[in-house]
Amino acid sequence: MGNHTTVSAFLLLGFSSFRDLQDFLFVAIFFSHVTILAANVSIMVAIKLNHSLHTAMYYFLCGLSFSETCTTMVIIPRMLKDLLSDSKTISLPECATQMFFFFSLGANNCFILAAMSCDRYTAIHNPLHYPLLMTRKMCFQLMMASSVTGIVVSLCIVLIVFNLSFCDSSTIQHFFCDITPVVSLACDYTFFQKMVLLAFSAFVLVGSFVLIMISYVFIVSIVVKMPSAKGRYKAFSTCSSHLSVVCIHYGFAGFVYLRPKDMDSFREDMLMALTYTVLTPMLNPIVYSLRNKEMQIALGRVLGNVCRLFPHMISKRALNTS
Repeated sequence: MGNHTTVSAFLLLGFSSFRDLQDFLFVAIFFSHVTILAANVSIMVAIKLNHSLHTAMYYFLCGLSFSETCTTMVIIPRMLKDLLSDSKTISLPECATQMFFFFSLGANNCFILAAMSCDRYTAIHNPLHYPLLMTRKMCFQLMMASSVTGIVVSLCIVLIVFNLSFCDSSTIQHFFCDITPVVSLACDYTFFQKMVLLAFSAFVLVGSFVLIMISYVFIVSIVVKMPSAKGRYKAFSTCSSHLSVVCIHYGFAGFVYLRPKDMDSFREDMLMALTYTVLTPMLNPIVYSLRNKEMQIALGRVLGNVCRLFPHMISKRALNTS
């Protein structure tokens, strides 16, 4: 932290302006959070228990589900607490920690999505050698590279933001420590620092998106040359889930982090941020399960095992108490 910082804590304004909706928002966000955890954990368990899903595509999906679960854990529990509490203060170290984990995990999500597009290109371009090229070790290395890149970028962002002087208002017009609402409180925020933060955001969002688009350009160029319509349909169907998630993820994130900002946009950004911190992680598992028969079968087995396990546990407890 900079030695010149005079503010020791921030006030997260969050949804204070929606006082009549506080209870509704708490219930809606709470059940959304439970759904996110249940859906993503179900996907991870299904991939772990089904050997037929031990391929690169599902390893990446498992990594993405884990990363998105962690991302929501950074934001939503604190949001729920603030909805019920009159005290919405957050200390500078807590704010910096939240920002670091949120952006490192968010960047990790972007680069995993880029790795998934490369995986789809490899599967379509070279199906015979695909198992040899996209091994479990290669998937792990790509996910580790995504994680390390996210950590480095997030650390740079946090160091820039929290070495600013916060000497004016201490009220953050957001429900978590996002970049723009925090730096708007600084009294020595320069144009150069603004451009550096924008460059880091663009590196993550635009850089990973360009990699995805390059992969899909090559995929389309291969698929259109396939002789049979059935082969083209099968190739495109393997990419449809990933492409749907990419559109949802980058659409919301790009709108918030890459467009010009002004003070009047904070409320709009906060509502958009609610969408990509709550709705997107909930939609991703649904998209992958609805568009993927193998995943549907695996999730059905997991759900069947859980349904069989509960009556067994209840009957066992009843026998122990009798």
